[in-house]
Amino acid sequence: MITPQEFSDIAPFDDSQFREKMALLVKEPGFEHAVRYVLPDVDFPEFVKVLLSVPDKEEFQMKIMYPFLEMLARKTTSGVSATNLESLSLTTAYTFLTNHRDIVLDASFLNLCFMRKGLRTSEVAIGNNLLIYEWITDLVKLNKSFIVKRNLRLTKALEAAKQLSAYIHYAVADKHESVWIAQREGRAKDSNDLTQESLVKMLALAGGGTVAENLLPLNLVPVSISYEYDPNDYLKAREFLLRKLDPEFKKSKRDDLFSMETGLLQYKGQIHFTICDCINPELEKLKEIDDRTEVVKRVCTIIDKAIHRGYKIYPINYIAADLLHGSSEYAEHYTQEQVKEFETYINDQLFKVDLSDVSTLDRSYMREMMLTMYSNPLKNKLKAECDCQS
Repeated sequence: MITPQEFSDIAPFDDSQFREKMALLVKEPGFEHAVRYVLPDVDFPEFVKVLLSVPDKEEFQMKIMYPFLEMLARKTTSGVSATNLESLSLTTAYTFLTNHRDIVLDASFLNLCFMRKGLRTSEVAIGNNLLIYEWITDLVKLNKSFIVKRNLRLTKALEAAKQLSAYIHYAVADKHESVWIAQREGRAKDSNDLTQESLVKMLALAGGGTVAENLLPLNLVPVSISYEYDPNDYLKAREFLLRKLDPEFKKSKRDDLFSMETGLLQYKGQIHFTICDCINPELEKLKEIDDRTEVVKRVCTIIDKAIHRGYKIYPINYIAADLLHGSSEYAEHYTQEQVKEFETYINDQLFKVDLSDVSTLDRSYMREMMLTMYSNPLKNKLKAECDCQS
């Protein structure tokens, strides 16, 4: 018999703990600094009073997070939209698997779309590498997030994977809570979104059946996320360059914090979510296959194709593809004015790269990587649609 205590170190706080944990959080200087930074006009003492009046996670999301995310959408996007939400049942809990663009906002804006339609929000997987301070851990666990333990030694990593798999199964089957998890650890820096086999293996650890049988109770739903602009694009290009110059390069915690801040507060254009169909019918066909490796590969392919087909393609994706290849293959999808605007945007973003001694060759490489980021969704969508027809 599974008990909640088995997951206390990774699970969201129980509602019985909510008021106590919130009372401790609002006393944290780091929390106050973060709130004042994100909401410069806030009356913090009044804000604290509101927080202390909130009884549980559900009301916290509706009373605090919902208006905050709507404000963020108004200020930093041209609109956040979603299609195929009507395919989701009000009485079913799902595991939403998405491509990964923004550290903070992928799951947050998806939950915003759910809240707009009166659907329950999902619990959110977040890596402990991002939980730099203890108060951040408390904040995310107050906001329906569960913790993914990263960078562990092999034996500890297997224990953590088993615990995580068991918790996700428990959340969906016993708590009837949907969960969100990215299709891979970390963001695909070049926007070439592919599901990590290790993720599917982790999800299939819990249960006593085949891979497909263990995945079926999770009601896996791929979700395709399309950002028109990625505020972190120049930071990703910078990282590509630094890794090219030094294969051992590793980002600092400060880099992660700056990425979160940039993604949160800078302009993103349009953001669109395509809710794909639950893949259970596909999994049913794989139940009798005993070769675990083969089934995992097939499941990854099913998820990838669904996500790729679901991309919303913007004019800048077509422009990036043509600029990258020096062609005009997709010229019917954009105007010359849009080309000029996009080239100005790319140049302005690259101008922000804070590296000394960057050569013309280095800048050319970073430009190529930025164009690759913006063209890969188009490339993958066209391939997925072609595979579907063949």
